[in-house]
Amino acid sequence: MIAAVNGVAMGGGFEIALACDIIVASDNATFALPEVKVGLAALAGGLHRLPRQIGLKQAMGMILTGRHVPAAEGQSLGFVNEVVPQAQLMAAARRWADLILAASPMSVRASRAAVTQGLAEPTLRTAYEAQMRYPAVGAMLKSEDFVEGPMAFAQKRKPDWKGR
Repeated sequence: MIAAVNGVAMGGGFEIALACDIIVASDNATFALPEVKVGLAALAGGLHRLPRQIGLKQAMGMILTGRHVPAAEGQSLGFVNEVVPQAQLMAAARRWADLILAASPMSVRASRAAVTQGLAEPTLRTAYEAQMRYPAVGAMLKSEDFVEGPMAFAQKRKPDWKGR
């Protein structure tokens, strides 16, 4: 779910990071899909994930040249969520994890499923219509958390998530 990238993330390492939902990078991190420079292609997902995350033109600029991209530019392009000093990398990744853990596990699963599965739909409308059929969304709608969240909000207290 969260990649904490320190140093070089090239080829397969970058592809693994792209498969994560959030990328936190140290200020010395560098990203690339350099396979074209050695007669290969980034066929472990990078060729499909990067254009979906930063747009076709920017992705093709990286993919077709194998260009190295520093963390700050990765944030500007949109595939890095946050850049921090190297010494703060793990604390920043943990902060992101804590923010996710503060939310309902059922809602996190449903939201992630709706996003990832919805991206496979041909249009926004079909993605919107299909989301109610996703098992994680159905489970959320039937969960104790679905009742607990609004009740805790109304009672001005912190929710007690059950994850069921």
